[in-house]
Amino acid sequence: MTAVLFDFSGTLFRVESTESWLRATLDDAGLRLPAPELAETAEALQRAGALPGGAPPLRVPEELAETWETRDESSQLHRAAYTGLSRQVPLPDPGLHDALYERHMSPGAWSAYPDAAEVLGTLRGRGIAVGVVSNIGWDLRPVFRAHDLDRYVDTYVLSYEHGIRKPDPRLFGVACAALGVEPGRTLMVGDDRRADGGATALGCGVHFVDHLPVAERPAGLRPVLDLVP
Repeated sequence: MTAVLFDFSGTLFRVESTESWLRATLDDAGLRLPAPELAETAEALQRAGALPGGAPPLRVPEELAETWETRDESSQLHRAAYTGLSRQVPLPDPGLHDALYERHMSPGAWSAYPDAAEVLGTLRGRGIAVGVVSNIGWDLRPVFRAHDLDRYVDTYVLSYEHGIRKPDPRLFGVACAALGVEPGRTLMVGDDRRADGGATALGCGVHFVDHLPVAERPAGLRPVLDLVP
């Protein structure tokens, strides 16, 4: 292998809990909810699937179905899909729905998995090219910079910037071309067997990790180092 492509959410980083997300947004707005109401509202937002990178919605409202299906193809669709889901839940101020969306894009909403720096740094030391390929509707580069992982990444290929989303093999092709590597000598690492597994259609190898809370997956990325000697 001469290159490794990584997914973002659930692979290298994990988003904060829904309750933490809601609490931080309320704090920024100078608002407070009693603890029971905070927990209840966070649970409702989680059921709605309103937190990008969090649990998927239990049900997508019919009026959002088309937007939801194509949400990763543009920043406008991504915002519309997730704020549409959050608006299924009553909040103290209507402006909080957009504020919640803004919060999830901030570096503070994300934690790197404990072994991410070690694995990325080791790959860099071995001369392996590294790319990030993500289905997403916003620029995640500031998250990598804030967590000091940007120095290990050679290219970012984000669905909304290309109007293509995984599992379409063309998105992985863009990454391989940017790195100047052959797909057959490239490994894709991700947590979604359908989306990230699309790399196999291009000839890439694939390796899957579990999308778990950070504390429950301290060394889930380390097997990658055995696959890329």
